[in-house]
Amino acid sequence: MLKKVEVVAAVIKKDNTILATQRGYGEFKGGWEFPGGKPEIDEGKEDALIREIKEELNASIKVNDYICTVEYDYSNFHLTMHTYFCELLNDHIELVCNGDKLEHESMKWLSKEQLDSVDWLGADIEIVKKLKELL
Repeated sequence: MLKKVEVVAAVIKKDNTILATQRGYGEFKGGWEFPGGKPEIDEGKEDALIREIKEELNASIKVNDYICTVEYDYSNFHLTMHTYFCELLNDHIELVCNGDKLEHESMKWLSKEQLDSVDWLGADIEIVKKLKELL
């Protein structure tokens, strides 16, 4: 049976673009994703998202509308990813180094037409499909 991992992800909108981040380490290094992470025990999804974006991108966000939850099987775990539209509270955003590893090695603001221009990770492809309907 696959290990279960639950995460929250931010679809950060600015003008008519969406933020995509490229993983900086680990098994999925180089793959593109929506930023976010795992909630702490007893932490709400929206609070977890605000904390994770602060930790990963040193950015302050407001969580807006829930988009959807994606269930996705990777080779060695099952991912449950809750996604929300978010907005930056100011224009400050940066790639953060956590110890000796860069959380994200790159980021891009993509228009709806550019969403297919990066190599999204499996679960994030489901979000991209949904965004094409919503944007």
